[in-house]
Amino acid sequence: MSEPPQTDLPEPLVQLADAHGVASDFWDFDGSRRQVRASTLVAVLEALGVPASSPEKVAVSLEHSRDDAWRQMLPPTVVVRQGDAVPLPVHVADGSAVQVWVELEAEPSRHGGQPTGQHAARAARERRDLDQLDVFVEPRTVDGRRVGRATFEVPADLPLGWHDLHAESDGTQARATLVVTPQRLELPAAVLERRAWGFMAQLYSVRSRASWGVGDLSDLADLAWLSAREAGADFVLVNPLHAAEPRTPMTPSPYLPTSRRFVNPLYVRVEDIRETGYLSAADRSLVEWAFDPVRDLDTDPGPIDRDAAWDAKKAALEVVFAAPRSTARQASLDAFRAEQGRGLEDFATWCALADHYGDRDWPPGAYDPHGPTVAALRDQLGDRVEFYCWLQWVADEQLRAAQRTAREAGMSVGIMHDLAVGVHPEGADVWAHRGVLATGVSVGAPPDMYNQQGQNWSQPPWHPRALARAGYAPYRDMLRTVLRHAGAIRIDHVIGLFRLWWIPGGARADAGAYVRYDHEALIGILCLEAQRAGAIVIGEDLGVFEPWVRDYLADRGVLGTSVLWFEKTGDGAPLPPEDYRRLALATVTTHDLPPSAGYLAGEHVELRDRLGVLTEDVADVRRAARAERDAMVAFLRERGLVGDDPSERELVEALHRLVRSTPAVLLGVSLADAVGERRSQNQPGTDQEYPNWKVPLGDSSGNVVLLEDLFDSARLRSLAKAMNDAL
Repeated sequence: MSEPPQTDLPEPLVQLADAHGVASDFWDFDGSRRQVRASTLVAVLEALGVPASSPEKVAVSLEHSRDDAWRQMLPPTVVVRQGDAVPLPVHVADGSAVQVWVELEAEPSRHGGQPTGQHAARAARERRDLDQLDVFVEPRTVDGRRVGRATFEVPADLPLGWHDLHAESDGTQARATLVVTPQRLELPAAVLERRAWGFMAQLYSVRSRASWGVGDLSDLADLAWLSAREAGADFVLVNPLHAAEPRTPMTPSPYLPTSRRFVNPLYVRVEDIRETGYLSAADRSLVEWAFDPVRDLDTDPGPIDRDAAWDAKKAALEVVFAAPRSTARQASLDAFRAEQGRGLEDFATWCALADHYGDRDWPPGAYDPHGPTVAALRDQLGDRVEFYCWLQWVADEQLRAAQRTAREAGMSVGIMHDLAVGVHPEGADVWAHRGVLATGVSVGAPPDMYNQQGQNWSQPPWHPRALARAGYAPYRDMLRTVLRHAGAIRIDHVIGLFRLWWIPGGARADAGAYVRYDHEALIGILCLEAQRAGAIVIGEDLGVFEPWVRDYLADRGVLGTSVLWFEKTGDGAPLPPEDYRRLALATVTTHDLPPSAGYLAGEHVELRDRLGVLTEDVADVRRAARAERDAMVAFLRERGLVGDDPSERELVEALHRLVRSTPAVLLGVSLADAVGERRSQNQPGTDQEYPNWKVPLGDSSGNVVLLEDLFDSARLRSLAKAMNDAL
């Protein structure tokens, strides 16, 4: 690595940035240390609510930051590991006595929700007084008053869960959230006894003859059943199923949702809703008429048309919604709404508002979910709010059915869901959680080998301190919904739970800065909610990161991600399979690369050249890609996995046999690889230049492969056999 350069940033600005978790430099992917621009630091600090636009403001903010913790009786949220006794600072008027106690959480519901009624009342009486430690800390004068610090101990024997922390001094009370998390998330015995492999699929691309043009939750259940029974797979990893816009046009990227907590009803199978079977003849005709315009889309080899599919499906769903429900079904819907609480009502209200205003500008009052304008509109649009709540209930039922089908078919894990790193800047989550998301900045990534201009994902980041002040409730509730019917969860860009690349508005993707997060809190809460759901957690820990991060994740029981093409020795040679991590999901490829057949042919280079996202000479990149391929083929030959002149199919299978020979506990196979697909599903760094997230599952010639025909593929069966041979 090169020596760090001399900084010419003003030292007070660097100190202020550090006090608020903003890094003033970073290590680039090529091993160089880069200094962040002063203008970037100022913009990021301002987005955090820290005045920094002049030296005078920097000085005032820096002085203020030194006493931040002393201005509040309790920290806003305390996150500890079960079994650890942790000191707790409590700030009161100097010399005043203080009492501190914990009220324990009641027994959580099956899905991690909070109890109600008598159970909640009983839990409120379960009080634990905390002991004060004999620790002297010099008092301070803060904002003109003398403040002392008393140190209490959070005991090691508190149960896992979400507890209330209380303090009282001189008639003043304070409350904070106390979260006790597991030391480690343990793997299920079935996975420890027998390594698991599964297919990785972009669900919208996996269509059947009844899919309305987009792969849906019924297709997911069938894919899971067939993968288990016909191929011996233990899981199916799908793209994020998060909610998109409630009206067209719909953003195609599953990684830019309007909400990460709720589900995109585009994936609902209309015919699988119970009430559809009891429609009158007239209403049944309305559903069939809605289906007619998209009937032939399932076999269309062109880009997937989400807009046509959603317009058709939404019309049909409105017919089914209007049909009467049985008393039991209505009670189930009511219970779902009560369990999901204000979060669901707010999401449904945002959807109803989006329908109501259409392409018109929203009035200022409509942007405040707690204001009088929205309260009036919530009543006025009550039927539409109920419709969008109903859609989430229906989607939840079909997700439950998919996971149940997967497990009943013999899968040890079942459905592995994917959690995107952020949300659309104009979506439901931003509307509902404006107070815990930073404005004026977006999330992305600095330049790396595959995206040499950096990436801007156009997503507002969590505000670290605001999220802590909210008791991490928005983060917890999001996790609970995604985990409700999951055997595992993949966290996209898990490094974002440690730090995120913040890009000021209007700046280039490479002109950002890293902002640190309380990873102990975020990872701990993730482990707690996953343990309650009985789910495995996989972190996508690729890209630029600090070396200790992977060790930390492994210590907490969070699996990493090993992609064959990225796993190399210090001199750039392919990493021997025996040197792969055990606690990882190992795969040949990823959705940000072409399928293996296309990658071996160097199509990723030609595509990036055509799209203008290369910053190096294309001839040099071609040579490097060819050298990488030749080195891999030679490595496969040395391992006895291919002969002297292997075919494309033999190479693809050999790559998977290589991954299979690693110690990784989970092994992933791209469904695109299984059928010989060559086209990229996504090209990072592009928007309209490429049909990202719109490529239907096809064979090596681009012919559509439907779910009904998928497991008749000789190529898929051969690859599945290769994965099962040594397992």
